[in-house]
Amino acid sequence: MRLLYPCDAFDSKQPDEIYQAEYAAAKAAGIACSLFRMEDFECGDFRPRPAFEAGEQVIYRGWMLSPDNYAFLHAAIYKKGATPLTSVVQYRYCHYLPEWYATCEDFTPKTIFTTKDTNFKALLADVNWQAYFIKDYVKSLTTSRGSVARNIDDITEVIRQIEKYKGNIEGGICIREYEDLLPETEERYFVFRAKAFSRNGIVPELVQQIATRIDSPFFSVDIVQAANGDLRLIELGDGQVSDIKKWPVEAFVHMFV
Repeated sequence: MRLLYPCDAFDSKQPDEIYQAEYAAAKAAGIACSLFRMEDFECGDFRPRPAFEAGEQVIYRGWMLSPDNYAFLHAAIYKKGATPLTSVVQYRYCHYLPEWYATCEDFTPKTIFTTKDTNFKALLADVNWQAYFIKDYVKSLTTSRGSVARNIDDITEVIRQIEKYKGNIEGGICIREYEDLLPETEERYFVFRAKAFSRNGIVPELVQQIATRIDSPFFSVDIVQAANGDLRLIELGDGQVSDIKKWPVEAFVHMFV
């Protein structure tokens, strides 16, 4: 198995600054690692260093990619004689909320999927929610404005802000029922080859259940506690492009050993 990281833009022998600590921890744990220049890859030139060994399984650990761009990377890894851990279908499945929603609908806020040009008043005429949480298929608005729309008229403004700060709407629009959640309790877990991991060794039963439902070899699970004490699933993500957040790097790379 080999981990693949983007290199520093100015020094191809060093990982990008964001991944330096993780890369060093992986190397110290005896995990094979390679670097590649993302800018070259985007121009059609993929040259991982050190080169992959024939038949080696590769796990990408880098910046978030659209499903189309991940498909390009997936094909490029194959062309170098190695095998990507995660298929293109599996990447999209965890990357886009509408893909996994039906599988975990009982664990997560109710969600309606639509486009930014929808007539929201007509769409939500029969929906009796106290407020709405707005995001695209991947990300929510992380500015001080936040992604909560207190009424239908606010939805358009949230979408406008997402476009302004992200540059685009990826996939489409998710309108989620607002729930009274405790943001300070949010925790990220990882599932690797069907086994759930946490940064402190404690994995809630909810995460264990999710691990049995999702057809992906490596994904992240974001859980938060509701005001009533229930645990709620907020997001899934492909593990290759998920930030480790509060995890010590040593605990994270230990999953792969």
